[in-house]
Amino acid sequence: MNRATQQQHAPSATAPQEDARWRAVSSRDARADGTFFYAVRTTGVYCRPTCPSRRARRENVSFFETCEQAEAAGYRPCRRCAPDAASQAERNAAMVREACCLIEAADEPPKLDALATAFGLSPFHFHRRFKAITGLTPKAWSAAHRARKVREALADPRASVTQAIYDAGFNSNSRFYEKSGEVMGMTPTAFRNGGRSARIRFAVGECSLGAVLVACSDRGVCAILLGDDPDALARELQDRFPNADLVGGDAGFEQLVAKVVGFVDAPRTGLDLPLDLRGTAFQQRVWQALRDIPAGQTVSYAEIARRIGAPHSVRAVGQACGANAIAVAIPCHRVVRHDGALAGYRWGVERKRTLLEKEASAE
Repeated sequence: MNRATQQQHAPSATAPQEDARWRAVSSRDARADGTFFYAVRTTGVYCRPTCPSRRARRENVSFFETCEQAEAAGYRPCRRCAPDAASQAERNAAMVREACCLIEAADEPPKLDALATAFGLSPFHFHRRFKAITGLTPKAWSAAHRARKVREALADPRASVTQAIYDAGFNSNSRFYEKSGEVMGMTPTAFRNGGRSARIRFAVGECSLGAVLVACSDRGVCAILLGDDPDALARELQDRFPNADLVGGDAGFEQLVAKVVGFVDAPRTGLDLPLDLRGTAFQQRVWQALRDIPAGQTVSYAEIARRIGAPHSVRAVGQACGANAIAVAIPCHRVVRHDGALAGYRWGVERKRTLLEKEASAE
């Protein structure tokens, strides 16, 4: 195939998209690996954005979404970066998926050394790769998985608390109760009773987005809710913790609400508050990835799925964003559709648009 024909087969792309891709190629940005491929007309090969080969001239480069598109245009895979084979990131993601399966299938949480040995890595390197992909350590992943099993078991009123604890992989009641605050945010009996005996302080304030409710457990902020009706926000909190002891905040707590209001209006000031995150292991991976998005930037749901090592779980990522009850501090408003359009937001698309405009204008 001649160069003119190759050029005709190159897929069209917007100029800003091509510029962004060229910057990724120029810097060998590892985050771009797997999102597109580039081909060089003078050599007839196509590569990953991270290819270590000598950088081509911009005018000789075309971009493709897939290997199949590049090969249909007459290019062959580069021997150095092997774009048609699994990348290191893909191999790491596959390894972590397998490790998660091992953790979840084990009767007892596997030791770090045993997991690392199973994949031919040192404990240090295995730990680092696992956390980079999941956002959790292997130990935290195991705890989140067992917490989910306890919650599922307690959903059955016929199951005893003790049996639920043992079925989740804890070999004694005492061992579980030592960790129950970390694992579930409350004791299993309180969980079954809808949070009964849990004490949650809350207060409602006003911000540029309307009413804002801030609630804290003993472990940290457990809810930041936005809306137009303060009473509706209080009812939403009650629905989340139907039997908890909800207590109005004192003057000190009002200062915390003021801090949240200030963060909403000036997001680049940061919000250094402990958070009480209650969700599945997958949701926690998504929420951690959201917290890593800098203010003023957006990413797609597909990109979040790729970052957590679950590229085919885009819909589940959207559901995890929708399950987030800590607005702004867990910035699900920074996630958009692949075309940049604003998708649904738990507290309204217009609030999402306003938050993003505030962050952009603060740059």
